[in-house]
Amino acid sequence: MDADRFSSFFGGAAIFNIPGRTFPVEVEFARCLPDDYVDAAVQKCLSIHCSTPCGGRSEEAGAGEEEGGGDILLFMTGQDDIEMSCILLATRLEQLGERAPPLTILPIYSQLPADLQAKIFEPSKFRKVIVATNIAETSLTVDGVRYVVDCGLCKLKVFNPSIGMDCLQVTPISQANANQRKGRAGRTGPGKCFRLYTETAFVREMLPLTVPEVQRTNLSNVVLLLKSIGVQDLQEFDLIDPPPQDNLMDAMFQLWILGALDNNGGITQIGQKMSAFPLDPPLSKMLLAAAELGGVSELVSIVSLLSVPSIFFVAKEKQQEAESLKEKFFVPESDHLTLLNVFQQWKRAKCNAQWCLKHFVQPKVG
Repeated sequence: MDADRFSSFFGGAAIFNIPGRTFPVEVEFARCLPDDYVDAAVQKCLSIHCSTPCGGRSEEAGAGEEEGGGDILLFMTGQDDIEMSCILLATRLEQLGERAPPLTILPIYSQLPADLQAKIFEPSKFRKVIVATNIAETSLTVDGVRYVVDCGLCKLKVFNPSIGMDCLQVTPISQANANQRKGRAGRTGPGKCFRLYTETAFVREMLPLTVPEVQRTNLSNVVLLLKSIGVQDLQEFDLIDPPPQDNLMDAMFQLWILGALDNNGGITQIGQKMSAFPLDPPLSKMLLAAAELGGVSELVSIVSLLSVPSIFFVAKEKQQEAESLKEKFFVPESDHLTLLNVFQQWKRAKCNAQWCLKHFVQPKVG
């Protein structure tokens, strides 16, 4: 966070810096960028595991401490990369046989069921390698991590004006992200961070801070909110990080198409009603249309399901089984009706969590 920028925006507000307890972390950069960052990350994890003593957990050691070593935290971009990394780690450990000590491989990402996410905090007799998205940068701390492997990439939500939608895009992390990742190795003792990119790339190619979300995502929700509270001239509205002009115009055009703005850019009665919903404007318009045409109950269910990332959870090793079960829900006319079918069958099963697990549906979605 750029504290000076925020302080200046809010009239020179005082800045309080509260340091946390951290230990020194040694940083090792790659000599060159790898052709395949997933393969390079897996190789680095195995190299750490086989070349540094991992010992065993002792009764006297504190939470997460171990004799002679520490756990490994591997940062990857998303679910697909994480699952592939876990498969490669398991396969290569099996190939190494007795030459490699036992290793507990644990994935962590937002769509993973809660009981599987919690496994990263459970004690293990063996060294753990935790394969995570940038959720592990700040949102959680795992005791015992002494080694961080940083692929240097992440997924960011970026607005694509050609399709008028936000999409997830793999992009280099910022220097601030890299330093956050490095810090994960120094929470409970001295650590080491292995960066799978060069020092030159870190200094010259990575931005100091991540591009603010308001400058890279769809602004239709923001524009509708500002219009609903009486802001007329969006170009003159003071923001810490002003968004690109093109993104503002795209948002206003989308709202005009939906009938939320008039020809002069003012908010309409429909727009005022849409602004009351904590939803993307197209979904708000769907609900208002359903109120006139009928089918509100079904549309509320569909909109709710569209507002979460994914209702399905598929483990790589059970992908075929999951796909065949998903076919039971398929409605040829519409993906939206397929989602509604899943929801209605879940209700018929009396909202049973076991039914969700059997059909590879996220239990927390319900």
